[in-house]
Amino acid sequence: MSTQADHGRELVPRPQQTPDALRAALAVVDPARLEEMQATKDDAFAKAVEWQSPSPVQSWVLTWARDIEIARRPELSVRHARARNNLEHEDPVVAREALGELSAVLDEALKAVRE
Repeated sequence: MSTQADHGRELVPRPQQTPDALRAALAVVDPARLEEMQATKDDAFAKAVEWQSPSPVQSWVLTWARDIEIARRPELSVRHARARNNLEHEDPVVAREALGELSAVLDEALKAVRE
């Protein structure tokens, strides 16, 4: 796992973008999703073989790196959960704001893992 400057607010350091490192980080920050991770990994590798392209595996790595980035940062995780919970709010203004916030959280996490 790589080191980060902002250790005080992270559950674990940002992992390297390899299947083993991502799995190890997920086992700490959100172990309930390990089966989901394995299923999507199997699917990505099967598609990579079928399509003769590395893009499904690259997409899998980036998706899980993003999700782990959210889970390992409590402040980002809270924002993510709050936004998801309000997506189907009865007030359309609240739901629209939640969609914007969810998009912002996903973008922030994706930007962080692409650095």
